[in-house]
Parts: sequence; structure tokens; C-alpha cells
Amino acid sequence: MSDKISDKDKKDWENFLSNNEKLPDKDYSLEKKKILKTGRIDLHGFTLEDANKTIQKYIENSYKNNITKIIVVTGKGLHSNVEKDPYVSKDLSILKYSVPEFIENNVELMEKIIEIKNADIEDGGSGAFYIFLKKKLQNKF
Repeated sequence: MSDKISDKDKKDWENFLSNNEKLPDKDYSLEKKKILKTGRIDLHGFTLEDANKTIQKYIENSYKNNITKIIVVTGKGLHSNVEKDPYVSKDLSILKYSVPEFIENNVELMEKIIEIKNADIEDGGSGAFYIFLKKKLQNKF
């Protein structure tokens, strides 16, 4: 390898230094995560009827306020009093099952929703779920 720098390389280097152009950083990830405006609601201790009314209002308000992700904490149903009533299904009355079902059967709410999916462990795992909302259309008139 030669220690000499060619005249062409010197000229290229001088041109580069005098130019204000920035080179792209190859180490910088171009894939930026979407920043989601997030809301959170905890339905622990709610009756099924109260939970459904509350989540409906919360989704509507979140949509109006351009919140795009809602974390809904329902709990896992481990302390539910349903187990004592032989006439009530243990699985269907637990909020973690019944609240998503209520939302999915509500046409007005589903028009505002992109997706409902299980939460990651750091957000409550099997005792929570996510609701991803559509962006509210802005009137330009």
C-alpha cells in the first residue's frame, strides 16, 4: 500500500470539505417507529354494563382527541365473583372476553377502529388489550 495520496484524491477531498453537503449516516435507521398518541383505561372492578358504557365513551372521546392507541386493562378475571353464580358463564362474563366482544358488535365503534389485539406483557399481557383507532377526518371547509 502506498503512503502517497494522488492529486485526484486530494482534489476530491478538498471539494468534499468545502461542500456543505451532508452524507447519509448508514448507521441511522431509516425505519422510524410511528409515534402513537396513547390512552389508557383500567376497567378493574367494573360491572359488565358499566365497563361497556365506559369503554364506549372512552373510545368516542379518544377518537375525537386523535388518540391512536388505547390500552384497555381488564384484568384476567381471577377475582371475579362470577364463579359463585352457577347460571353465569365464567368465561363470557369476564371483562377480558366480554368487552372486546361488545366493541366488535358495535358498528359505530368499529367504524373508528383499525384493530383490536392482545397487549404486550409490559402493558398487562393477557389482562389487557389494545385498540388502534383510525385518524379522525378533518373538515377542510
